Amino acid sequence: MKNLRGKIYFFAGLIFLFSFIGCNGDSQVTYDSSQAKFVMPLGKTYNYSDVLVTRAVDGDTLVLESGERVRLIGIDTPEMHESKKLYRDAQRTKQDVTAIQKLGRISYGFTRNLVEGKRVSLEFDVEKYDKYKRLLAYVYLKDGTFVNARIVEEGYASLMTYPPNVKYADLFLKLYQEARENKRGLWE
Repeated sequence: MKNLRGKIYFFAGLIFLFSFIGCNGDSQVTYDSSQAKFVMPLGKTYNYSDVLVTRAVDGDTLVLESGERVRLIGIDTPEMHESKKLYRDAQRTKQDVTAIQKLGRISYGFTRNLVEGKRVSLEFDVEKYDKYKRLLAYVYLKDGTFVNARIVEEGYASLMTYPPNVKYADLFLKLYQEARENKRGLWE
């Protein structure tokens, strides 16, 4: 009974702490079972000006060293994974699912080669997260390469504009049109 009361006080203290100092959406509380302790990066801010991309999930989604997923703003690459979107895209474009997945793997390969294992900086627009809790960002390599734009420019992405995140929509449209006209990437 005494042990249970201690746990209740501990969790009540956590709740009080969160309500007192405020716990924003970026904060996480995790339990580290190997050391039997809670890890609370309260108030911790991640340095998005110098972060490692550990992997590309597909042509328009990345994973950072923090474990966060980043959805590249303004672009859309073909689906390579089985999903509802894959079938919607197939129906909309009248393309075979297998053909779309093949194009998705090509886009993924381009993005993976461009960013995986490299340090980047993120720029945010008006909305920072999508409905899946992924970061929405414009991504830049350390040499200044604008990743979102490069993927469109080389012909490996279409446009996907969701207001209010439209800061570079005009640039992306111009690059997209040039890639299509010059039959680059997926438009060959």
